[in-house]
Amino acid sequence: MIDSNRLSNGRNDFLAGVWNFFPNRIRLILIGISYLCVALSCLGSAQLSADDIQAGKRKAEVACQTCHGIDGLTTMAMVPNLSGQREDYTIIQLEAYRSGKRQHSQMSIIAQSLSDQDIRNLAAWYASIQISVTLPDQ
Repeated sequence: MIDSNRLSNGRNDFLAGVWNFFPNRIRLILIGISYLCVALSCLGSAQLSADDIQAGKRKAEVACQTCHGIDGLTTMAMVPNLSGQREDYTIIQLEAYRSGKRQHSQMSIIAQSLSDQDIRNLAAWYASIQISVTLPDQ
């Protein structure tokens, strides 16, 4: 529970008065809405832009195509497909390779050469590729 007396320090009397106006249940709802607004603003900043996607495609042609394919569909058994991969997942993995938190003989070297913007662009490119799944008949 928030102690409204702590809010009142002479400078914040108005804020304390407004806060005290609401019952406890409404206060909790207001706090929840505030957290939701922050979370949604973070999601909004991660939207894929056309420029990021095209820059990611250009970078993929240079840095990723040999193993992962420009379309994100690899032909190598030990290399993962990237097409349709979630943008946030790709960013986390590339940052882990770059920082050394995750190790791989080729990926660690390649990720070292990527800027933060390169990583975001690559993630946007591969996330923008639409994939479809066909289930076998039963």
